Amino acid sequence: MRKQNRNNEVVRPISPPIPPRPMRPTTPVPYYPYVPDTPMAPTPDLEVEPGPPVMKGTEYLQGYLNSIKGRFVRIDFLIGTNTFVDKEGTLVDVGIDHVVLREAETDDLLVCDLYSIKFVKVYY
Repeated sequence: MRKQNRNNEVVRPISPPIPPRPMRPTTPVPYYPYVPDTPMAPTPDLEVEPGPPVMKGTEYLQGYLNSIKGRFVRIDFLIGTNTFVDKEGTLVDVGIDHVVLREAETDDLLVCDLYSIKFVKVYY
């Protein structure tokens, strides 16, 4: 049976009060960094030699020509599809895309395209 008050209204039972939430602690929680149980592996030495590998390795044309700097050479160049031009001189410098020859007759420097080289003759 339902309970009713004096005005014939249905009285509902009062639910128990909700307890308040517990307060968070006001003191800061200390920070403890993570320390693994096992020691970490040593980091590899990532030091890289200066310069691109094509300039150092003799398996590349630039690397091989770098190893014979100072020698007298004759280099044959392919110009266009069927024209060969040869240049002679002392190999002075090698870049990524060029070589520098010192001509024997005039002592002038000649900068040449590395990608049109077809043959190199080295005089010993």
